[in-house]
Amino acid sequence: MKERGKAGQPSVDERYTQWKSLVPILYDWLANHNLVWPSLSCRWGPQLEQATYKNRQRLYLSEQTDGSVPNTLVLANCEVVKPRVAAAEHISQFNEEARSPFVKKFKTIIHPGEVNRIRELPKNTKIVATHTDSPDVLIWDVEAQPNRHAVLGAADSRPDLILTGHQDNAEFALAMCPTEPFVLSGGKDKSVVLWSIHDHITASAADTKSPGSGSSSIKHASKVGATDKAAESPAVGPRGIYHGHDDTVEDVQFCPSSVQEFCSVGDDSCLILWDARTGTSPAIKVEKAHNADLHCVDWNPHDENLILTGSADNSVRMFDRRNLTTGGVGSPVYKFEGHKAAVLCVQWSPDKASVFGSSAEDGFLNVWDHEKVGKKKDRLGTRMPNSPPGLFFQHAGHRDKVVDFHWNATDPWTIVSVSDDCESTGGGGTLQIWRMSDLIYRPEEEVLAELEKFKSHILSCSAKS
Repeated sequence: MKERGKAGQPSVDERYTQWKSLVPILYDWLANHNLVWPSLSCRWGPQLEQATYKNRQRLYLSEQTDGSVPNTLVLANCEVVKPRVAAAEHISQFNEEARSPFVKKFKTIIHPGEVNRIRELPKNTKIVATHTDSPDVLIWDVEAQPNRHAVLGAADSRPDLILTGHQDNAEFALAMCPTEPFVLSGGKDKSVVLWSIHDHITASAADTKSPGSGSSSIKHASKVGATDKAAESPAVGPRGIYHGHDDTVEDVQFCPSSVQEFCSVGDDSCLILWDARTGTSPAIKVEKAHNADLHCVDWNPHDENLILTGSADNSVRMFDRRNLTTGGVGSPVYKFEGHKAAVLCVQWSPDKASVFGSSAEDGFLNVWDHEKVGKKKDRLGTRMPNSPPGLFFQHAGHRDKVVDFHWNATDPWTIVSVSDDCESTGGGGTLQIWRMSDLIYRPEEEVLAELEKFKSHILSCSAKS
C-alpha cells in the first residue's frame, strides 16, 4: 500500500496529496485528529451545547494499545462547526501529525481488554455497550464512571453491568435497539444473543424492595451496580439465544421499529432474519448473500424493507426483505461495486432515505445514493469518470483501512470516521470529522439557482468596479 499501486495507479501518498488539495472544494468542514493509538470504533454521543457557530457534542473512541499502557474507552468533547461557517482556507490547513483543536479528551475509562466495538443506546446515549476479546458484553454508564489515568498497572474500570450468555468470544457483532433498552450480540460460538437491560433494573429493584421497580431509567440500573463497591459488576443473562449460523457471527442489527425482529451476518456468507416471537430458529436464512465472509449489516431506518450488507468480496449489496432469495441463494436488489478491498462498515444516512456510506480496507469511505442507480445522467455531470453507479462522494482522507464511521444524527450530513494506520505509517490512527459541501447533495434545481444567483452577484460587482 505504501508504494506505487498496481498498473500505475497512484500510491497512497500521491492519492492523499491530491485529495488534500481538493478539501476546500469538496468539504463544508473537516477536522483531522491524529491518534497515538488506533481506535477500532468511533461513535457520536449526546449533543451537549448549541452555540451560534458550532455545537458541542460527545464523541466515543477507544485506544488499542501495545500493552505499555492499558486499553481505554475514551470520551471526547467535539466542537462541530455549523454549515457554511468554516472558511475554505481554514479547513485545508491541518497537520496530519497534530491533534485537532476541535477534539478534546474529556474522560478515560480503563477497559478490560481492547475495545473492538462501541454502541450507544439511542434513547439514552450516555449508556454504552462494548465488545472486547471475551464472551461478555460490557455496559457502561459513561457519565457516572470515574475519570481514570491510564498508566501501566492501573486496575480496570468496573463495568456497570455485564451481559453473559455467549460460549465463546464475541468480538464485533453488537447492536442497541432504537426503541427499547435491548442489546444484541454475535460471536465465535455462531450464535446471536439478545438481552434486556430492564432485566437488571427489575432484579435490582426486587433485591432492594425499592418502590418504582417498573422505572425505565437505565441510569438507575447502573447506579445500583456502581454503589455496591464490595461486589463485582452485576450480571444479566439473555432473553434468547439464536442458532442458525455455521460460522462466526460478524455483525447484528435490530429492525428500526421492533425489538423482536433483527438480522445477522457472518463468515458463513449468510444473512439471517430473526423474529423472537416465533422462536430461536431463523425466520429467513439467505444462503450465499455474498461470495465471501460478510462483515457488516445495516437496516434502513426510513424504509424497513431495505437491508445493506458488506463483505470481504469488496462489494455492498442491498436486499429487500420481501424478496430475499431465489432458490435459497441471496437475490440482492443491487450490488454496489466501488471498493477495491474488503468492506468493513456500512450505515444508512439518517438524513436521506436512499443514501448510505460504506468504508473498507482500501482506505475509502464511499457515500452512495441508490436512487441514482439507473439514472441516465448524474446531476451536474458530477459523477467521476468510470465511477460505479450510485456513488456520488468518495472520502479519501484516510491513508489506511477505514475501520469504522458513524453518521451524526443531530448534525445533518456530518460523519466521524477512523482509520487504523499501523500498516501504512507505522503510527496509530486518524480520526476525521467531516461534512461534504451541500452543493453535492442538495437538489439540482436548488444548486443551479444558487450558482446562477452567485454568478449574477459577481457580474454586478464587476460592473460597479
